[in-house]
Amino acid sequence: MHQRAHDALLQEIEAEVRDTHDRTGRASLSERVIQALRQVPREAFVPAHLQDAAYQNMPLPIGHRQTISQPYIVALMTELLEPQADQVVLEVGTGSGYQAAVLDGLVKHVYSVEVVPALAEEATERLQRLGYHHVSVRQGDGSLGWPEHAPYDAIIVTAAGPQVPPALVEQLKPGGVLVMPVGGRHFEQNLRVIRKGADGQLTERDVLPVVFVPLTHSPTDLA
Repeated sequence: MHQRAHDALLQEIEAEVRDTHDRTGRASLSERVIQALRQVPREAFVPAHLQDAAYQNMPLPIGHRQTISQPYIVALMTELLEPQADQVVLEVGTGSGYQAAVLDGLVKHVYSVEVVPALAEEATERLQRLGYHHVSVRQGDGSLGWPEHAPYDAIIVTAAGPQVPPALVEQLKPGGVLVMPVGGRHFEQNLRVIRKGADGQLTERDVLPVVFVPLTHSPTDLA
């Protein structure tokens, strides 16, 4: 049952990528990204009572006012990151661990930061249990990044803020790419791609209107 639903979802994602190529600049997903999406069982990353909805192309709640992102958005953000096998990537916003699991098969290592202690603990256990050994999770303020392992070849942020946190720009390697939804809590957000040139100069491009949970700085922000 899950396999048929998974295959149907991948077809839907690829169709949506084609339909939005005029805005995203991506007419198709790379074969590496498609294979990574195919290999990750999304049902393992959603709450038990939402198992039947795991392969619907929509975000789902995972508790603590957080969500697992829409599969199309996960696919698009992964594609825009242009992941390579020798890269080290920073993820801000581990959530259930689904995005990190997708990246696990595409890059050398993922360092993922989650602000909610319970989610960080659950994601760590889940990723280890499912065999994703190229991901390290820590609980903390994702807007500060994970400086001990910087600089990063790429950075992906799965929560929206009014601007890209300066610490993340600092931790991005020259030549690297950062993908993040930028905007406010109550008005339009845009998925933004930021590239850092060899000279440290940034170029930015808004790709697509999106809706993400806000980037928070401490568990108390979720109260």
